[in-house]
Amino acid sequence: MKNTRTLIIIGVLAIVAYVFYQYRQPRFASGEVAPDFEVSLLSGERARLSDLKGKYVLLQFWGSWCGPCRKENPELVKIYQEFHDKGFEIFSIGIEQNPNSWKSAIKKDGLVWPYHAMESAEFNGNQAVQYNIKSIPATFLINPEGQIMGVNLKPVYIERMLKEKI
Repeated sequence: MKNTRTLIIIGVLAIVAYVFYQYRQPRFASGEVAPDFEVSLLSGERARLSDLKGKYVLLQFWGSWCGPCRKENPELVKIYQEFHDKGFEIFSIGIEQNPNSWKSAIKKDGLVWPYHAMESAEFNGNQAVQYNIKSIPATFLINPEGQIMGVNLKPVYIERMLKEKI
């Protein structure tokens, strides 16, 4: 009887863990077309993801308050500097509560690309919902045709894929 109860508990925990894992997965996977969107940028201009069609694009969801995001930023800056002139762009969506912290982090981390937009830190902004972002950092590497090449890749893999493609 005790072994049966233990097996039931383990089974229920496994199901809960699987459901939680699925809940946190981005909505789109490799091979799918990245959905377009339009946002206001830090510069005040409007931009669409589709404005970058014809380039390799890293769609990055991050936050000034996110330690792992901030740790990745120097690596992304290096990748941007290496590949930007070869047709690579980064489109960042900051998941934020404080616009000043976001702007300060962009400056401090040297995020020199022009595509910076900000959404609610509650993960309920339009793009976070559209891409099913529940945690950050979250990234989508998109090819020039607008198809997703990879999801939540570490910077070393982003760099490796770009070296192979560009």
